Amino acid sequence: MAKRKGPVEVGPVLELIVAMTDQFCRERLNEEYAVLCRRLAEKLGRKRPSPLLGGKPETWACGIIRTIGWVNFLDDSSNKPHMKLTAIDKAFGVGESTGQGKSKTIRTMLKIRQFDHHWTLPSRMDTNPITWMIKINGFVVDARHLKREFQEEALRKGLIPYIPEKEDR
Repeated sequence: MAKRKGPVEVGPVLELIVAMTDQFCRERLNEEYAVLCRRLAEKLGRKRPSPLLGGKPETWACGIIRTIGWVNFLDDSSNKPHMKLTAIDKAFGVGESTGQGKSKTIRTMLKIRQFDHHWTLPSRMDTNPITWMIKINGFVVDARHLKREFQEEALRKGLIPYIPEKEDR
């Protein structure tokens, strides 16, 4: 397994949590979920002090997957893959309120919200309406419809994740 980013004392716990999230995502979800869960675990591992050092690894793995699932509406049956968030709790042997609480803790700690472009699956980025809404001179506009130079500035400021391609611009 590749070496993960994070402080040395968090290393073994981080490795264990990432192994759990990777296995769960590969068996029940997909690689996109695995990558985002890994990124979220690594971000939690870099916090000072790392919250991963307190609590059971199973609870953290469950909370991480629940958080990414919550952002991407995993429990919406119109999405593929689809899964009830409580199924994640059961898979890790964690109580529903514990899984829900850990997810809420992570979301609050890192200010994660639904439609958050930092935690949206890459395959859903183009259809995520909030990702592209930016404010210019007090008006909310869709950055996909702006001129290229405005898009480049929005990208430079971190307001959009990338410059969307469009033929008719």
